[in-house]
This record gives sequence, structure tokens and C-alpha cells, in this order.
Amino acid sequence: MKEARVLFMGTPDFAVASLEALLTEGYNVVGVVTQPDRPVGRKQVMTPPPVKEAALRHGLLVLQPEKIKVEAALDEVIALAPDLIVTAAYGQILPKRLLDVPRFGCINVHASLLPKYRGGAPIHKCIVEGEKESGVTIMYMVEALDAGDMLSKVVVPIEERDTVGTLHDKLAAAGSSLLIETVPRLLAGELQAEAQDHESATFAPNIKRTDERIDWSRTSEQIYNQVRGLNPWPVAFTTHGGKVWKIWWVEKHSVDSKGQEAGTIIAREEDGLVVACGSGTVKITELQPEGKKRMSALDFLRGAGNSIEIGTKVGE
Repeated sequence: MKEARVLFMGTPDFAVASLEALLTEGYNVVGVVTQPDRPVGRKQVMTPPPVKEAALRHGLLVLQPEKIKVEAALDEVIALAPDLIVTAAYGQILPKRLLDVPRFGCINVHASLLPKYRGGAPIHKCIVEGEKESGVTIMYMVEALDAGDMLSKVVVPIEERDTVGTLHDKLAAAGSSLLIETVPRLLAGELQAEAQDHESATFAPNIKRTDERIDWSRTSEQIYNQVRGLNPWPVAFTTHGGKVWKIWWVEKHSVDSKGQEAGTIIAREEDGLVVACGSGTVKITELQPEGKKRMSALDFLRGAGNSIEIGTKVGE
């Protein structure tokens, strides 16, 4: 069944592994639909999404509609006559007119164990929430957010020092492997889809700026999970003396907060600043002061941070 016409839809790095797996296995990928190029960085350089770059390397047709629901865009996609549509972090909900086209349906590679963490930031959210495992679910697409019947799953443990970056890579690899296990069984009619328990659904909307700010009244465990759940993007932050500090890493710490108010710097150690939390303490060990490069707290305290005083506060 590898002659079946497969249309791939995806945008970020996570989706590249699934596209590459389909091509490696010899599936007939007739085109790729991805988001438009976007301005990136301080200089706002127009940059293609990773899936587009991968598709062009393989000489594939690439379509980049701003909105897939626009009739002209739909006509162009439907003209490719796909037998199966595979999506992975595409970024838009597909309209019914497109969902009804492929005879084998539209399936999605989603980076969570559905029905938990539907939405655009499941990898961030599961770490921020302190989960011990995540995974990938492949399900049919419907006109609702990650709500379709499930075809297959794989569990991926979350290790204590995993970041959104390390877990992203593990899930991308697991998702591509699961896809290659699932597609031939789907095409052969061997799979029985399982409905999601919608009452148990939780959501992981895209990260907002407010999600990045550290609330020092939370526990040291929660703050530790927030920092690693936003590393290496978009990165948690706090403020000190009116300046923004991006916080790249903290360690849970054993120093007693001595009843200090949350956010108070209670100790300076050679490799970091110990900060009181709502419960417990953390040590900031890697940061990026406003206007500076990312650096270890050791280097920071030897330089500009040498004047940081015990008893001052972060987060104000």
C-alpha cells in the first residue's frame, strides 16, 4: 500500500522526524503543507519553517497557505488527491471539506498521552506540571482540538533533569517510529480506533508571556519544573532592580529559607544565588541578564553580579 498518495502537513522541528520517516520507508508523499515563512530574531529575517526546509531537500511540492480554511487554499490542497493525510504540529484545525477527502482519513501525531494535554504546548506543559511520563498519540483528526479517536500510543518517561528541549527530541523520535508502525496497519484495515474520554481531557495552550514569569510564591519544586519546562524556549524569567533576568537553570536547594519572604536572595554561593520560594529554596545557576549573553551564575557573580546583595529581591 506504499503507493497510496500521502499528504504531509506539519511545521516545526517536531514534525520533521515524521516526514523523514515516511520518506525513508518509501511512502508516496505527494506534497507538504506547512505554515508561511515568518520573521525571526531581532533582525526579523524571513525564515522558512523546518518542515519546508526538509521538504525542499527532498524535492517535494510545498504549499504554505496562511489559512487552510480559505477556499482557494483548500482547492489547491484537495487537487493533490491524497489517500491519507498525516499531520504533526501543523498549527491549524483542518476543515471538514478537507477531512472528508482521503479514503484512509486524516491522522495526527500528537506529543502527549491523550486525552491529557490537548493543544499547542503539550511538551512544555507536562514538564511544568511535574509529570513523570509523556508520550505520543496518533489519532484521527476531527473539527475539534486533538479530540479524534485514537489509533496508537507510546509512553516516554520524563527524567528528573529533562527539559522541554530534551523531551521534545525524545518525543519526535518516538512519534516517527510510532507513525511507521501505525500507517501500514491503518492502510491494511487492521486498526480499531478508540474514542477519547472527553471528560478527562486537559489542555496545553500555547505559551504566553505570563507563563514565562516566575512566581516566587510557588514551591521550589514548581519553580524547578517551570524553569526546565521552558528551557531552551521560550525561557522563564524574573526581574531584579528593574532589569529582566532570563533564568536558564535552577537547582532545588537544601538551604533553609529562614522565614524570608518569597523572592528574597538569602545566600550567595560560588556557583549561584539562593532564593527563597513560597516553600523551600532554589539556587539560580544559569541566567541571562538583560542585554547580556547566557552565562553561568559563577561567571555572573565574578562580574556584573558581584554587587548583588543578600536580602534584595527578585521578581519585583
